[in-house]
Amino acid sequence: MASYNVNASVPKTMMAYLVRWYARHRAVQALVPVLERVLTTPISPELLEPSPERAVQATEDIVGPYELHDFFLFHFMRNGSSPRRIHALAVVAFAPRYSAPTIRRWLREFCKRFFTQQFKRTTLPPGPKVGSVSLSPRGDWRMPDEAAVAAILEEVDALPDAPVVGDGARASV
Repeated sequence: MASYNVNASVPKTMMAYLVRWYARHRAVQALVPVLERVLTTPISPELLEPSPERAVQATEDIVGPYELHDFFLFHFMRNGSSPRRIHALAVVAFAPRYSAPTIRRWLREFCKRFFTQQFKRTTLPPGPKVGSVSLSPRGDWRMPDEAAVAAILEEVDALPDAPVVGDGARASV
């Protein structure tokens, strides 16, 4: 662990967007293929170079798509939205890319990991607040390491396959 967390409050999807933008608009031509290769490499916590003997851990296969995580986190942190509201918004925002049951699955995984992994955030070194939301324990987010997630998971498990939105009509997925 370093003394300063330079990536604090920068979601992986934002980092990918910035790298893509830089490659398209500012990078010298020789750097463009390198940046594009970085963008096509699956995000993984592994620090080892992939090889035929060692498979790359595809983190999104385990925790869900980062674009959904960022969406869930934004609406949870910024708007204080409930899992039911987040699910309904995500079904509309990500249709037809993800079905309502798929979004519910990844929302459940997100909530579970968000609460059970809080202890990792409380030990993070200081870093800049880049966006409007930060999970820094010295900034926007104060949460006990032992916070319970059971009630939230019950709410997620009770979500319908096609959430009710607006005037009561079912959202199309």
